Amino acid sequence: MDQIRQAAQLLSQSSRVVVFTGAGISTESGLSDFRSPGGLWENYDPSEFTFDRIVSDKRIREKYWQFQKVLWPEIVQAQPNAAHLGIVELDRMKKLDCVITQNIDGLHQKAGLANEKVIEIHGTNRWVMCLSCAKRYPREEIQQRLENGENDPSCDECGGILKPATISFGQAMPVKETQLAEEKSASCDLFLVIGSSLVVYPAAQMPVLAKKSGAKLIIINATSTPHSDRADLIIQEKAGETMARIVNLLQ
Repeated sequence: MDQIRQAAQLLSQSSRVVVFTGAGISTESGLSDFRSPGGLWENYDPSEFTFDRIVSDKRIREKYWQFQKVLWPEIVQAQPNAAHLGIVELDRMKKLDCVITQNIDGLHQKAGLANEKVIEIHGTNRWVMCLSCAKRYPREEIQQRLENGENDPSCDECGGILKPATISFGQAMPVKETQLAEEKSASCDLFLVIGSSLVVYPAAQMPVLAKKSGAKLIIINATSTPHSDRADLIIQEKAGETMARIVNLLQ
């Protein structure tokens, strides 16, 4: 309980909080994490789905879309958990500057955060984009095409390769979102990590930028991270229960 009180105290003293979320917040909503045993990823090898192979190898692309076809219902059915809702409460308390998320599931918006409050540095699975002409399709529309038997849907505008608007292994990070995330991290007074192992760069650099600018750092994660020694407070507990208790104290 002392850690919960300490977290609530640090948050009460802050006015520009940046929350950084990773897969650990979404697994509590039932979404599969490829780093953890069990679930959807046991049938697929994430190392196959590099950007170059998706673009150059039709066989890999068909397998990738097969995976996406199975994944989409899981994303649609997932509901925000207490951690997502706790972040919304921080926003209502005028504490939250923004959320920087590595997640592609849209659960922060589903919980009630405005789009402009969420920086999706690894993109989003809610849209599909043509890699040639940049036409965007709602993910539901492409799912229907997959259900109707297409195994490698292409752009109806230019015939180009379609891909979910997410950042795959080997794909360049989105310049605008990455730059904004760096600016927000460097200007916050408290940086709150929830459910990220902080091993994927450049995303994992954000807490370093925050600390260098004088912000406090809280890490809520089930395991230790490479940045644990930088943290002002570490809570190795489940994200949902922890955030619910912190917000309860704040209120």
